[in-house]
Amino acid sequence: MAEGDKMKKEKGSYQDTKFICSCGETFVAKSNKDEVHIEVCSKCHPFYTGKQSRSSATGNVEKFNKKYGIK
Repeated sequence: MAEGDKMKKEKGSYQDTKFICSCGETFVAKSNKDEVHIEVCSKCHPFYTGKQSRSSATGNVEKFNKKYGIK
């Protein structure tokens, strides 16, 4: 008997799941769990809230161009 044959494959039920963000926001989506805790959601993620700041650090492309004198 192969190793994979010994393990029983169980399928969870696909149901409405309550997702709870660390900011307190909750929403319902489909999953095979009853409740899921997440760190960020569209209400608190900087990209969606418009509070995302651009890093002033030089990127790899700019470093390459500066190193080889490309303008």
